[in-house]
This record gives sequence, structure tokens and C-alpha cells, in this order.
Amino acid sequence: MFVDGVGIGPSDDALNPFLAAALPTLRSLLGGDVPTLERPSVTGARATAFPLDALLGVEGIPQSGTGQTALLTGLNAPQRFGRHFGPWVPVSLRPALSEENILVRAVRGGRRVAFANAYPADYLALRPRRVAAPPLAADSAGLLVRHSEALGRGEAVSSEIVNDGWRKHLGHTELPVVSPDEAGRNLARIAAAHELTFFAHYATDHVGHRGGRPEAIRALERLDAFIGGLLDEVPENTSVVVASDHGNIEDVTKGHTLNPALGLVIDADHERWSGVTALTDVAPQICRSLGLEAEKA
Repeated sequence: MFVDGVGIGPSDDALNPFLAAALPTLRSLLGGDVPTLERPSVTGARATAFPLDALLGVEGIPQSGTGQTALLTGLNAPQRFGRHFGPWVPVSLRPALSEENILVRAVRGGRRVAFANAYPADYLALRPRRVAAPPLAADSAGLLVRHSEALGRGEAVSSEIVNDGWRKHLGHTELPVVSPDEAGRNLARIAAAHELTFFAHYATDHVGHRGGRPEAIRALERLDAFIGGLLDEVPENTSVVVASDHGNIEDVTKGHTLNPALGLVIDADHERWSGVTALTDVAPQICRSLGLEAEKA
């Protein structure tokens, strides 16, 4: 599960909405705590939260285009491009993203793979240049195939978790109203039929750019309820990996931050992720978990 713009923030609840939000799922997983800059790694019985270096040795403020590419491929995308760049994937990095992302690798390796997000059928044709990394990666793997019909059947999930945007802005009033918990259960059913399932959520970054503590709290509470619904129904032997590309929402005063991005693993064997410390470590670890060769450069 990719969540855009979620970092590990300060231990000040006036700045960090994680400390003020009602997050029963996250707190129950982590022994009642949440990570902060003062204590960035927190481990519970079933899960561990940990920091991911989003700077990757490159000066400047981390951005989505290069950060998402690094997450999905294991390549140091900002170093290759020469700087942090976003929100869209730089055109020069698209071949590497298309050839080396974890979805393509898993499909090549014969695994059952799903991209759970619903996208309009003509999405890439309408936005040929301004596209985030997840749909580009899914398209390169032949997985950008869930549209409004799948969303209506509960066989896909909207990127905002609930279906409000599809209903209000895209005119699909026939789609059901779903709660975050219901959307999480839909994702669980997709995951149960596949060996690797990818879902991307962007609203956390959007909220961080708009600013405002109340809206940030609501966004985090929606995400927490979504993860709760997922965990209620996902098979017990499933590993749930949550990772972000850069900081933003964890400090309501700043927009993008220099803070480490959030990593979270929910798995009985979550300690095997102890060596994952940067965006570029996530894809190789997922490949190892799937028994695939972890290509990294």
C-alpha cells in the first residue's frame, strides 16, 4: 500500500496530526504508540513502523515523481535524474520505471499480481505526460484494467478510498457509497486472490499541501479505518506493507518536509524488515519476500 506524502513528524500535537487523530488500528498494532522524530521506530506484537530515508543522498526537498519511482523500482531515482522532481515521473525515468518496477518483475516471475486502484479507462490517453508512478507501473505490467465497472462491483478501490470523487466529479452516481472500512474489506478480497496486490492512496499528500490540522486529522483517520477494514478480512498469512515517498502531512505547517517517510509492516515476521531503511530498500525486500531476484542499481 503506497500512501503519498506521509512522513514521521515531531512529537508536538499542534504540528503533527498523528498525535491528535483517533487511530485505533495503528495504535493497536504498535502497542498504543505512533512513531515520531524522537522515536522513529516503534514495534508491536504484529507490526513495526520505521523511517525511510527519502533524501537518498540528493540535496533538496523530496518530491513524488522521483520518490515513487525509487519506491517501486529500488533505483535511486533522484540521483539518476540529478535532483528531486515531482509530482509527475520525469520522462527520462519512465523507461526504467516501466522495465524495473515490482509489478513487472512479479508478472515476469509468474506471480498472480493485482493493481487494485480503479482508474478511468481513458486516463493515460487524457494525461500522457502528467502521470504518477503507480498507474505507469501498472500499465507497463498490463494491470491498469480496473475501471468504474469493477469499482461498482467492489472489485477495485478508489485512490481516495471512498467513492465520493468518482460520484461527484466524474459523474458516476451509479457507484455505491462506501465507508473506509468497506473499502478496506474490498481490498482484502482482491489481495486474497493474488500473491502481490498494490494499492495507491494520494489524498494524504493533497491534504498536506492544502494545510490545516482538522483536515489532516480526518485524512489520517480515514486511512486508519481503511487499514482496519483490510486487516479484518485479509487472510492471516498476508504481509501488509505500507510505505510513503516523502514527508508532508505529519507537519501541518510546511508542505513537503525533509523528514523520513513512513514505513509500516504488518506481519508476524515483521522483524525481517529491519534492514529496510530507505525508499530504495522497499522493492528489493518485496522481491525477496516473493522469491524473486531483487534487481537493484
